[in-house]
Amino acid sequence: MDRILRMIVRRLAGRALNRGIDHMAGGGKAREDMTPAERRQARQARQNAKRARQAARLMRRLK
Repeated sequence: MDRILRMIVRRLAGRALNRGIDHMAGGGKAREDMTPAERRQARQARQNAKRARQAARLMRRLK
């Protein structure tokens, strides 16, 4: 029973972490409304969010 509860809690924590990462990196304007500098910044934010998710996944495996 303890194992199942731990599995469920880890899944929920992972989802919450991913949503937080997406929330911090997401939003913004439509691509057509952005200047080239804003597009670069948005692309960088997406890449950073991807790296953060990968790091979180790695930390979950190590735990």
